[in-house]
Amino acid sequence: MKYTRLAGFVVLVSVLGMLPVGCEHSGVNQAIQKNLPVVDSQPKILAVYEPWFGDPKHINVGYSTQDPATLKSQIEKARDMGIYGFVVDWYGEREPFADRSYALMQEVAGENKFHVAIMYDETEQDNGEATEDAIAAFRKIQNVYLAPNAPGRNSYIYYNGRPLIVIFPKHGNTDWDAVRQEVNTWPNPPLLIYKDEPPAKYANDFDGYYPWVHPGPKGWTADGEDWGKQYLKNFYEKYPKQHPGKLIMGGAWPGFNDTRASWSLDRHMDQRCGKTFDDTLHIFREEEQRNSMPFLLIATWNDYEEGTAIERGLAKCDVNQPANSTSGNFQGNQ
Repeated sequence: MKYTRLAGFVVLVSVLGMLPVGCEHSGVNQAIQKNLPVVDSQPKILAVYEPWFGDPKHINVGYSTQDPATLKSQIEKARDMGIYGFVVDWYGEREPFADRSYALMQEVAGENKFHVAIMYDETEQDNGEATEDAIAAFRKIQNVYLAPNAPGRNSYIYYNGRPLIVIFPKHGNTDWDAVRQEVNTWPNPPLLIYKDEPPAKYANDFDGYYPWVHPGPKGWTADGEDWGKQYLKNFYEKYPKQHPGKLIMGGAWPGFNDTRASWSLDRHMDQRCGKTFDDTLHIFREEEQRNSMPFLLIATWNDYEEGTAIERGLAKCDVNQPANSTSGNFQGNQ
């Protein structure tokens, strides 16, 4: 039996296509299916998972990420969408609630034949603490979550036999040479995947790169019209050429709106009635045919504070609302 390239996308967008989208949008499913070539392999679809809901420091979304039943339900729903695994935002000992949520997620994923990896969120400290924090965090990953007897260890995502750790940088104050030296002592050193491009002096410390939600060269605008087309095209054009042999991840997102976040900078990227997600997937599909990429990273599964969640579907526009409005009514399942 032949399988369609990005077959996981067909499952993913089919499920999303059944959720209300509106604005006469033809649906994510049709947009992806119509041009897919036929091959026998596919990249794996990952989605960033925020593990902090239920912590009073964050908004109430109706569930706790420390409820095993909720985690199992989310895993089942993600699998039905064609998602291979969650990349869980993680801060080490700085955020005990998120750390506990990750431990539960890894355990539940192992019980349900799902997959997880860690996204290490760099500290903003700049006085040497950033490097100390990173080294301590990576030691915990090795000694706790990748230990032979760790609950759910079999669920952790590996590529070419090495564990995958995604890096979300902040102020770039970590000495990644020191971190790389530390992880190279592991029996099986991890692959470190950095957002965009690290400072040039640390380029050799990383094994790959991924794009993140970002508009084009003009930056964020009040109307939110720039959904990142030029940014993504530049990323896919630049990184495979400038970094041959490195792992390049794809990226896709439904939009962005951080007005519900306590750290809001009033940034908006219009969901365009589902078309932003459609278009970012479409660009990845085109680029993946030219430069094979083993993973697509969706931002995000459940970040409701920054308006990137796909867990409950895409924004639905009112019939009297312009298609380029940034405030689409959310009609996902509760």
